[in-house]
Amino acid sequence: MNCPLCLGTSVPHAHLHGRALHQCSGPGGCGLLFVDPAHWLTPEEERARYATHENDPDDPRYRAFLAQATEPLLARLTPGAQGLDFGCGPGPTLARMMEERGHPCRNYDPFFLPDAGALEDTYDFVACTETVEHFHNPREGFMTLATLLRPGGWLVVMTQCVPAPSERALGDWVYLRDPTHVAFFREETLAWIARCLGWEVVRVSPRVTLFRAGGAEAR
Repeated sequence: MNCPLCLGTSVPHAHLHGRALHQCSGPGGCGLLFVDPAHWLTPEEERARYATHENDPDDPRYRAFLAQATEPLLARLTPGAQGLDFGCGPGPTLARMMEERGHPCRNYDPFFLPDAGALEDTYDFVACTETVEHFHNPREGFMTLATLLRPGGWLVVMTQCVPAPSERALGDWVYLRDPTHVAFFREETLAWIARCLGWEVVRVSPRVTLFRAGGAEAR
């Protein structure tokens, strides 16, 4: 089957935790690792699992976790920059954290806050924390994110990258054990996305990547 991000060729890679994995392998490909669609959860199963997440906006540990993404983003924003938390989950927290720092921020989640109007506007920043690994169609997902960014706007993505290339490392990887995770990114995948969309890319940490859209400066 074709890679769901770059549309290049892919090959079977492994069968772990009851799921078949495919690896993008074509020339100039993006390197995405992804789960065979035959092993996706149903939307009902997916939503039920998300509903168990304890994302409490008042939990200091959860706030500290999200701060890995918000702090490097805040360092690059101008006063009053407006944003969107894309995939905010059942306990929207990041938007509140940004608003506390003077940045109005809307929430969107396809299961818990499916506000279509939020996707019709554009923003100075978009946050996508622990979300892209859930994209069944990552190409469409990143194209949507691109339409949400104003010229010069920032996208912050938080996701774990694929570990060192060994079956043991992959088999022990906690990210792969979550059945809602279906798309797994490598550093080369993130770089491919930036090239494809004409974005600047800044790797802040092993888990956090900042992308900046081309064009005029955002506010």
